[in-house]
Amino acid sequence: MLSYQSFFRLSAFLSVILVYSCVPKKKADHKVKPKLVVGIVVDQMRPDYISRFSEHFTDGGFKRLVKEGFYNRNTHYNYIPTYTGPGHASIYTGTTPATHGIIANDWYDRGLGRYVYCAEDTSVNSVGTDSDDGKMSPHRLLSTTITDELMLATNFKSKVVGISIKDRGSILPAGHTPTASYWFDGKSGNFITSTYYTNELPNWVRDFNNRKLAEQYLKGSWELSMSMEKYTASTADNMPYEHVIDTVKGAVFPYELSKLWNPERGYSLIKSTPYGNTILTELAKSTISSEEMGKDEITDFLAMSYSSSDYIGHAFGPRSIELEDMYIKLDQEIEGLLNFLDKNVGKGAYTVFLTADHAAAEVPQYLMDKDIPAGYFDNRALRSKVEEVLTKRFGKGEWIESFSNGQFFINHQTVLDRKVALEEVIEATIQEVLQFKGVAEAYSALEIRENEFTQGMKMRLQNGYNFQRSGDVLLTLEPGWFGKGGSATTHGSGYTYDTHVPLLWYGAGISSGESFERQNITDIAPTLSFMLDVKLPNGAIGEPIKEVLGVHDN
Repeated sequence: MLSYQSFFRLSAFLSVILVYSCVPKKKADHKVKPKLVVGIVVDQMRPDYISRFSEHFTDGGFKRLVKEGFYNRNTHYNYIPTYTGPGHASIYTGTTPATHGIIANDWYDRGLGRYVYCAEDTSVNSVGTDSDDGKMSPHRLLSTTITDELMLATNFKSKVVGISIKDRGSILPAGHTPTASYWFDGKSGNFITSTYYTNELPNWVRDFNNRKLAEQYLKGSWELSMSMEKYTASTADNMPYEHVIDTVKGAVFPYELSKLWNPERGYSLIKSTPYGNTILTELAKSTISSEEMGKDEITDFLAMSYSSSDYIGHAFGPRSIELEDMYIKLDQEIEGLLNFLDKNVGKGAYTVFLTADHAAAEVPQYLMDKDIPAGYFDNRALRSKVEEVLTKRFGKGEWIESFSNGQFFINHQTVLDRKVALEEVIEATIQEVLQFKGVAEAYSALEIRENEFTQGMKMRLQNGYNFQRSGDVLLTLEPGWFGKGGSATTHGSGYTYDTHVPLLWYGAGISSGESFERQNITDIAPTLSFMLDVKLPNGAIGEPIKEVLGVHDN
């Protein structure tokens, strides 16, 4: 048993450790404005990837950001569902789907009677392609972004550009008023845009597309970065739950892309290789050079999102050799980009932040093989059973309009026709849902609307609930469970494996150090607002991360 003096000394020691874990090693001048901000979102990245794969990283990529920048190690999404569209929107608006309106990648629209995509816009046309992939805009995003606020603050003298393989990864971060937004078209292999932004591609984008980088990489192969036995952070090659690219060999290295690629089917295969990231890095360099970003004292902003990490993560899972190799190659891309910024903008003249739009679950089968609770949920069976139960209790009719993103949309017209109370139908739905194995909780929209929750799953569901766009019954699954599908892993829950993401800061106005304080993803935009001395995005609920800026309470 500790004596009082020993206990006191131990407590004092632990207090010092706690304090210094949150104190920057080098204090920055938060009043220094960068000439260029580069926001990097890595689609489907978990923090453990930085440590698990670090042995094979260079000193100039992720390690440089960690060593010389500020690392918020305990950053989380504070809403459900954790998908790509909501993630990008929340990073840049500083608020949650309840306010910015991007409640999922796709959702059911009661007014239209159909599913809508978060970036689709039938009022605009494609630019740079004959496909409909360019009919996109941010018109469904209901609040301003930090990029919008920068443009407003500089009277639209800043240059703001969004780039990504995925349209939503470019469009939502760039906001409503950018200089430009470009994304990859799988049909043509080109980067495209829409008439929301411009009526024709700039010459430099055409020149970039003429390099035909996707075609060049697809004529080659995906080789490992080192010998197979060095991939000690991964499972064996060709696990049974991995997506099969090569029907002859299975999910086995090397991938001879030239034999797997069919030019008549377009260029989408590049997305599921590390070279989708390589092409985006090259586009980032061309964007900065051609748009002359960071060349004057008016701050510019490049919002870029690496997407191949998500395609590869879904297909092979978080413990696959494919994923590990992709991150080794992405680390080299980050190093090359930072070196480019040093040379073309100037070290100390730019600011970078790197985060993710969501993380990822372990493969349920992998967990079950290790005797860890997990499972696969049958969404179709659940919807069918609920429809059956409601019909038996309330009479024939189409009772469920939609079941998507973990939400039931009750058919309100059927409720009126049958002259029953909506609350009764909702309660019957909840009671049936709770009978299914794998379901953890189920709540009515009325409960979400009439209460204010400050913690737990109810809080996260509430933050993801938009009055105009969300459903009538919301459910969550048990930890380790997700819906049946063709992918090795997925995301979307409110559990830490989906909410916990890295957040790294580097460059002008940024202190060096790390913190284990819990941060919400909605704190990024307010931190940038105070760094750039611009107005907060109009729906922002987050707080600036003072340690990042070198500011501490007295």
